[in-house]
Amino acid sequence: MHLCLCASTTASLCCSVLPTVVQRLQAVQNAATGLVSGTRRSEHITPVLRQLHWLLVWQRTEFQMAVLVYKALNGLSPQYLADDCQLITTTARRRLRSSNVATCDVPRTRTTLGDRSFTAAGPHLWNNLPLHLRDFKLSLSEFRRLLKTYLFG
Repeated sequence: MHLCLCASTTASLCCSVLPTVVQRLQAVQNAATGLVSGTRRSEHITPVLRQLHWLLVWQRTEFQMAVLVYKALNGLSPQYLADDCQLITTTARRRLRSSNVATCDVPRTRTTLGDRSFTAAGPHLWNNLPLHLRDFKLSLSEFRRLLKTYLFG
């Protein structure tokens, strides 16, 4: 059972949502967890979430956004998403020492709303992932598995 909407909708919605709305969504997820597991309201819900292998709302958002960036960089997404996620090696005018690392070009924005757009938030999130996750040799299923393990940790 998945509580979130489809991947592209979830990532684009949640990266531009205020923290208070994320808290409300987390409360809904907590209630759904209690309903699914039969947990009483007085019990802590975090161990139950971990037992069900459910990510928290903000972790799920980061998971979905990172998967979208992975797909964009590997040619598995629509062109409009691939245009938003460019590697520094393809946009740089000269060769950099960091060009052997899969680092995205993060566009500059002038507003916090611009910072929360997929164009800026997606590449920024990708650049903050550990190097072993930014390996293009990983298949999509391996990337998803390793990313979920990383976010659980």
